[in-house]
Amino acid sequence: MKKTINVDTAFSGMRIDRFLRKFFESLPQSLIEKSLRSGKIKLNNKKIKSSAKLKINDVIDLHNLEIKKISLIQKTKFKPSDTIIKENEDFIIENNDDFIVINKQAGISVQGGTKSKKNLIDIFSNSELFKDDKPYSVHRLDKETSGVFLIAKNRPTAQLLTTLFRLRKVYKTYIAICHGELTISSKGTLKNNLTRYDQRKKIIENAETHYEIIDKNNSSTFIQLKPITGRKHQLRKQLFNLGHSIIGDKKYNSYKILKNNKNLMLHSYEIKFKINEKKYTFRAVPPDYFRNMLNVKRLNF
Repeated sequence: MKKTINVDTAFSGMRIDRFLRKFFESLPQSLIEKSLRSGKIKLNNKKIKSSAKLKINDVIDLHNLEIKKISLIQKTKFKPSDTIIKENEDFIIENNDDFIVINKQAGISVQGGTKSKKNLIDIFSNSELFKDDKPYSVHRLDKETSGVFLIAKNRPTAQLLTTLFRLRKVYKTYIAICHGELTISSKGTLKNNLTRYDQRKKIIENAETHYEIIDKNNSSTFIQLKPITGRKHQLRKQLFNLGHSIIGDKKYNSYKILKNNKNLMLHSYEIKFKINEKKYTFRAVPPDYFRNMLNVKRLNF
């Protein structure tokens, strides 16, 4: 018995073992490793290791793998109302034949998952803007982070943008408001070894971010951040490691002050890239709650 899975844009760059664990409940890492060694799981008809990373249009074949006891996660698509579709269309910054750029609002995920149903991909799948194709996610932005976000309108553009992100040819600028007064140099580079866990496996990755302090006082700091690497929660972790977590961050919080604020003060402000020698620059206006916090903290933009 053979089962075939085609890899979509959203999973480009993901390790094959993570991909399989994501889509099959309770599939143990040991079974994945064993099946890869024996050739019961192949990628593009080749035996590979569990660390192999997926690309768009890759084909995963499962040969005679006992998956009857393993239930495939059923991803129920979010069915947005016309009002929700219109609300998100109103936040579009750019709309052309190849992609849209949206000022993503905080509290909405890019893609649906077990913990989050409302998401941009399902919303725009039902939009007239994508009636001739489907939306493709080409990068990440945390659910609670607002700001510039790209969605491709066709597969070739999705492949191109995904490649640009992977090659670090897309330049992103974030702005954040942190607890306390940062006493480091006004401009420089943050370099860290950040730790994350893949199941029980501890993974340490280098992270690098250029920064510039825009304004500060004895209670808070307004900072600009330009990530060079793209680690998960990179900016939030780096500021937390400095002892100055982003205001509203419930996960990486060095101050434990959340009562009066429910929003994460992290905003994807600008994105730059080049396609066929044409330069693109897009900026997203920070949300009202972000600007209000600047006023409350007496910080200048």
